[in-house]
Amino acid sequence: MESAFTTVFLVALALTTATRLWLARRHIGHVTAHRDAVPPEFAAAIPLASHRKAADYTVAKVRLGMIETVVGAALLLGLTLGGVLQRLYEAWTPLFEEGGYGHGVAFIGSLAAASFLVGLPFSLYRIFVIEERFGFNKTTWRLYLADLMKEGLLAVVVGIPILLAVLWLMNRMGSLWWLYVWLFWLGFNLLVLLVYPTFIAPLFNKFSPLADQGLKARIEALLARCGFRASGLFVMDGSRRSAHGNAYFTGFGAAKRIVFFDTLIDKLEPGEIEAVLAHELGHYKHRHVWKRVAMLALGSLVFLGILGYLIDQPWFYRGLGMDVRGTAAALVLFSLVAPLFVFPLAPLMSRLARRHEFEADAYAAQQTRADDLVSALVKLYRDNAATLTPDPLYSTFYDSHPPAAIRVARLRTA
Repeated sequence: MESAFTTVFLVALALTTATRLWLARRHIGHVTAHRDAVPPEFAAAIPLASHRKAADYTVAKVRLGMIETVVGAALLLGLTLGGVLQRLYEAWTPLFEEGGYGHGVAFIGSLAAASFLVGLPFSLYRIFVIEERFGFNKTTWRLYLADLMKEGLLAVVVGIPILLAVLWLMNRMGSLWWLYVWLFWLGFNLLVLLVYPTFIAPLFNKFSPLADQGLKARIEALLARCGFRASGLFVMDGSRRSAHGNAYFTGFGAAKRIVFFDTLIDKLEPGEIEAVLAHELGHYKHRHVWKRVAMLALGSLVFLGILGYLIDQPWFYRGLGMDVRGTAAALVLFSLVAPLFVFPLAPLMSRLARRHEFEADAYAAQQTRADDLVSALVKLYRDNAATLTPDPLYSTFYDSHPPAAIRVARLRTA
């Protein structure tokens, strides 16, 4: 049985890797072929130089992603059938009781640290080479290192107790442990939604009350029309790290906050800012956040149920290169291989996300001027160097937002 599962794993790894690389090559070819001509519907607002910059920026990011895909596949193969996981598991046995909580935390933690080190060069290249080359990077080395330290501290302070709780539930709750872990994980995610705006986000960015009284009055009038209550309007110092702009709302209940990047405030006119916020409120009005939470909950329940079956199957471990069984090993193996089997669902998830974007756009067009949202989007596409000509098939798999031409065309008809 394990040899058959090994074959299934290798086929899934090969097909997923090949598909990712093929889609990336298609995307690069399509963007490059349209590099020297701005789509007619954008020609009046986006200069050819900006369009070419967006094409080059897209190609640079996708090429780096292709290298990451190959390295990730090689790493997964080395960890599993290459025996690295087995040796890493055995390395902690002299220090901790095998199968104990300390052993599980050390095993999973060391794997997480190794994965971070493998991904670190890509992160550095993305920020300090690609983002720098195209004029988006504002992150200093000091700020980058400070962020790493904070993220590491959060991983230790929050991650270790969470991992211990999961391992304890897996060991103590019998055959239905996966249901208890799901309930615990769902509760934890809801707690994060509640505490993130107040306690976590301020660790990385400064949030100041919106000072522009004219813009504030305009936004408060929009909120009143939409029946939306927020605990405050804030401007985030996103320019400390990047020249990209955005807006979002976070939290739920009394903790809902509306946040604007300072770069967005600087680049858009008041009417355009109002339209962008109306789009975000459209997500709230259509309950997109809760729909996504529900989908995440359902998906995690299914996956934990599958893991509840696999954890007792010797072929699952041996088929992936491990001669041991246990909660920590099962968690690691499942988390490593599950994305291979989920990848075919990517178009479905992207399609759902794009439908949500269309609904939010339609809501914004009802509450504000559609032309304001169009002009805001065009400026954001231009200033963020977002390509106007993605490969359609690549976009079907990866893009959570509709292609610019389709999105703007719908708004103009509104």
